[in-house]
Amino acid sequence: MTDLTAEERRLQWHCRRGLKELDMILGPFMDEHYRQLEPLDKALFMRLVDNEDVDLFNWFMRQGTPADPELERMIELILARLAR
Repeated sequence: MTDLTAEERRLQWHCRRGLKELDMILGPFMDEHYRQLEPLDKALFMRLVDNEDVDLFNWFMRQGTPADPELERMIELILARLAR
C-alpha cells in the first residue's frame, strides 16, 4: 500500500498484533483490500481491530463469534477475500 493517509498509516500499524496468526490475516487484508471497502465497512474494520487479540484469534479461527453481527460479517468478508 503506497501513498497512505495518516488514518491508513495508523490503522496499518494497529493491524500489527501480538499474534503472528493475526498479523497474517489483518496485514494482507489491510494492504490488499482495505481501500476498496465502502466507508461504512472501513469504519467497521476499524471497530474490529479495536478488539482484543484473543477474541480476534478465536473469531478468525471460528472458535467463537462476536456478539455484534456486523463484526461477524466483517470477519466473514475478510476470510472470503483472503481465500481468493
